[in-house]
This record gives sequence, C-alpha cells and structure tokens, in this order.
Amino acid sequence: MPPFLNGDSAVGHYFGLEIDGTMLKDIMEVSNLTFEQEVVELKQNTADGKYSIIKMPGRYKAGNFTVTRGYTADSVLEKWHQESVKGNMKMARKGGAVIVFDYTGMATARIKFTNAWCSKIELGPFKAGDTSPMTEKGTIEYETLEPSP
Repeated sequence: MPPFLNGDSAVGHYFGLEIDGTMLKDIMEVSNLTFEQEVVELKQNTADGKYSIIKMPGRYKAGNFTVTRGYTADSVLEKWHQESVKGNMKMARKGGAVIVFDYTGMATARIKFTNAWCSKIELGPFKAGDTSPMTEKGTIEYETLEPSP
C-alpha cells in the first residue's frame, strides 16, 4: 500500500468490505471502527502515606462497527445475519477486512477483523416522495480488529 506523502491525511474515495474472501461493494459509509482496551486503576498509598491512582492498560475490548451501503438485490449481509438468527454460529463467524481505496483504485488502508458476525440489519429510509437512495445498514460484531499493512 502506498505511504501517505507529505503528511497528507487519507481520503477514502470508496470502501470495500471483504468477508471471507468475498468483496462487498456499494459501501457508502463505515462507522465506529474502534480500537479499545480496558483501563485498570491501581489505587494505593505511597510510602509517605499519600493516596495515588495509577492507570494501566488492561485487556483488549471487542466491539462492533456499522457498514452502510445502497440497498440492492445483493443479499450478502442479510444472508450473513440469518446464519446467526438461526443459531448457526459456526457459519456466521467470519473474518475479513474493511478496505479504503483511493481515486485510482489502489488500497490505501486495510483493517482486519476476526470472528465477526452480523447482529443487525436496518433498511430505509422508507419515505414517500423522498429522492434519497434506500440504504442497508449492517452492524458487525467482532472479536479482534487490527490495521494491516
């Protein structure tokens, strides 16, 4: 992946969601990609009797993120969600990545996730006379999330 030149920020011209090797297209937005770990507070008295709190890094926290795309006949997210609804977690848990592409189609960032499953599908908006596109939002639960070179 190309490095960012001259300290410029990344610009996501379009995004992809790769799920077990299958690329999901028409992604409009990816939100809430969060790398987080617990904070452990150690409360103690110092040698001279003063109370102190030391904050230390704790365990890594699993989380979720949301993918929004134009609603199409492609039902990959809906099928993925149905596997967990049926209780078939062996088929529902998948690995993959969120991929950011620049204007030339070159991948500029890749964020890998593991043991992920789709916990929620939201369709809409359903609004008479509205000309905005219908969207499909999927909430993806993951166990680990890491940037990939």
